[in-house]
Amino acid sequence: MSNLQDNDINKTPSVELMTLMAIRGITVFPDMALTFDVERPFSLAALKAAYKRDRRLFLVAQRDILKDKPLRADLYDIGTVCVVKQFVKNGNGMRIMVEGKSRARLLDMVNADGHNEAKIELIEDRKVKITTRVEACMRKASELFARYAELSAHIAAETLIKLAIASDPGHAADFIAQNMFLKYTENQEILEILDPVKRLNRVNVILAREIEVLGLEEQISGRVNAQIAKIQKDNILREQIKAIKNELGEDDGFDELDEYRDKIAALRLAEDIEEKLFKEVDRLEKQPFGSSEASVIRSYLDTCIELPWNSATKDRLNIEQVRKILDRDHYGLQKVKERILEYLSVRKLAPDNNGTILCLVGPPGVGKTSVAISIARAMNRKLARMSLGGIHDEAEIRGHRKTYVGSMPGRIINAMIQCSSKNPLMLLDEIDKLGSDHRGDPASALLEVLDPEQNTSFRDNFLEIPFDLSGVFFITTANTTDTIPRPLLDRMEIIELTSYTDEEKLHIAREHLIAKQRVKHGLSARQLKISDGAVRDMITYYTRESGVRQLEREIAHICRKTAAKIVEGGVTGVNITSASLGEYLGVKKFSGDRLMLKDEVGIVNGLAWTYTGGELLEVEVNVLDGSGKIELTGNLGDVMKESARTAVSYIRSRTDKLGIEHDFYKTKDIHIHFPEGAVPKDGPSAGITIATALISALTGAPARSDVAMTGEITLRGRILPIGGLKEKTMAALRNGIKTVIIPSENEKDLDEIDRTVRRSLEFVTASSVDGILDIALDFSQREANKLDICAAAQKGGKKRPSISQ
Repeated sequence: MSNLQDNDINKTPSVELMTLMAIRGITVFPDMALTFDVERPFSLAALKAAYKRDRRLFLVAQRDILKDKPLRADLYDIGTVCVVKQFVKNGNGMRIMVEGKSRARLLDMVNADGHNEAKIELIEDRKVKITTRVEACMRKASELFARYAELSAHIAAETLIKLAIASDPGHAADFIAQNMFLKYTENQEILEILDPVKRLNRVNVILAREIEVLGLEEQISGRVNAQIAKIQKDNILREQIKAIKNELGEDDGFDELDEYRDKIAALRLAEDIEEKLFKEVDRLEKQPFGSSEASVIRSYLDTCIELPWNSATKDRLNIEQVRKILDRDHYGLQKVKERILEYLSVRKLAPDNNGTILCLVGPPGVGKTSVAISIARAMNRKLARMSLGGIHDEAEIRGHRKTYVGSMPGRIINAMIQCSSKNPLMLLDEIDKLGSDHRGDPASALLEVLDPEQNTSFRDNFLEIPFDLSGVFFITTANTTDTIPRPLLDRMEIIELTSYTDEEKLHIAREHLIAKQRVKHGLSARQLKISDGAVRDMITYYTRESGVRQLEREIAHICRKTAAKIVEGGVTGVNITSASLGEYLGVKKFSGDRLMLKDEVGIVNGLAWTYTGGELLEVEVNVLDGSGKIELTGNLGDVMKESARTAVSYIRSRTDKLGIEHDFYKTKDIHIHFPEGAVPKDGPSAGITIATALISALTGAPARSDVAMTGEITLRGRILPIGGLKEKTMAALRNGIKTVIIPSENEKDLDEIDRTVRRSLEFVTASSVDGILDIALDFSQREANKLDICAAAQKGGKKRPSISQ
């Protein structure tokens, strides 16, 4: 607020109503012209209103220039009545030139048609008698302003002339303030001083201060310029000396060599390594100017010096804190989390214990790579990620010898340089997809890297000196261990990440995926809500995977549709339920329940494991009159074909017990088919399924449609253990199966199966095929099926067909 005295104000105040425009960061003084831009809508409206009336505006400064819509309290009390001289279009706004006429006090402010009208009181400058003291003040102001203009170099000579002919102290003060580079608060302070002599004295004080500041700036600038000139001079002289030495053949580059020696000494390396690097510096010293070998040595020395020989990060050993970070980033994955916490616990008790190498094996999309990144953050270690998929060249791991043109270190050393830490977490992604050809075997090169007994002195072909990798926490990822060489696999601790259950997918979607995709698509929780039922339907009817990648894509699809609806203006928010899901994702891609409606002869449910999780695998068998041929269809592998032949041999040994004709293998043709023929199938775990389907077709006993089974069969009918039980049982639950038959030796694996699956399914363990037939087949319907077949044959007047389906 202005501190004005009553005697400073004209005794006969003139009150007017005038259009108000709030200005930011500038001040207009009476009898001064100023050009500025107007862009705010209410300011443009004020300009338009003033132009229509008498072109007069009351310009008053804002206290806070960041406030876009100022209120009365945000404006100063004293402003300037101005006349708009001209204005032109400038982009979205206007550029106007105004001329100040007089000071005025803001009494009140009202809003009118998008702009503000102000009730103001005009303030006229007091007439001052020019005394000796006033004349001295004016001369001092002219002198100081001339000095200011000299130092700032931005004041025109015409401005000094105008000041020299000024006869009024108030006008002189306003003129100087308008032409100085002051903060708007200081300009406002000058504007609010109504006494002309006091105003001029205040301007003199500010001028003196600004001259002192400009003088210091000039001194600093002079010193900086002198330094730059000296550096430039030194550089020019050095270049001239270098050119002279080049002409004389005496260029020795002592400065560069000394710099290399100092850097090597500062690394405090082992004696043999330091000696090797100093020898390389000596070799560089002897190289003639322009030698290609010199550039190779420089590249070698630079690489060695950049390696983090003694630089390391400090592990976060607060177990509870690490647990919270891992739980926050990922749902489930308990085995991985427990192993990391165990590792950190050991590190806390035995800090020198190194050499942990984990291999996360699991189907795509279950979070192998992302959990490794989360582990690095939880442990406070730098992350180095290498994708090994498709690498065929051993030099990618070990590097090239520096004798070759364009040689460089391998990926391991490059990753260490990029991390600038000797104990990062190094993620070797897709290790199961390494290749090999005439250029070498990268998997063999990794044997040294991933062996804690050897990687303390890893030798890259480019470095030719040992580098310690024992502090590195190696984590590798793979979809399967089948393609990883045994020696390499033996060096890693395998942790299997199995498929997510539907409940786990629901939690992951609810706690991570939906929120992530909302942020990615610019949506809030109010704008998009997805019910648990909708998520379950997405999992069942729109995805068929072991991980959650496709589920995330479907959620992203919903987010895009929602964003489009909101932008088009039709809705403010969307609530996705099971009923409305089809509107956003289209028709269902999968049927959630493939269970047969009734028991059928010769059709048995098997369970299979794939890279994308478990699947229900039906086996169909037809028995026809013929000459004993066995037809196998459905894109089967060799192992599965052998399982079918094994099942036939087992049944031949049990014909009496099963009530099957002894010579069926001579008089019947057997056709075994696995549906979805375009999908390759292999493995021994369908053995008991094939045997059960054959027995059903040969005996006429229908197979129970709510029973599924898995297990390898032998010639004696023994059932051998299988893998992938968790994924297979999840597939059984998803497809409406009630009872699952598993090998007895897999009973111990039931502890690892999700509790929801265990509660929903009945598990039957068996060690031989004889023990499952009464469970899988309904022999009570056997005779009825035979009679039906005989009746059909007699009615048709044909020979009685064989029992088949």
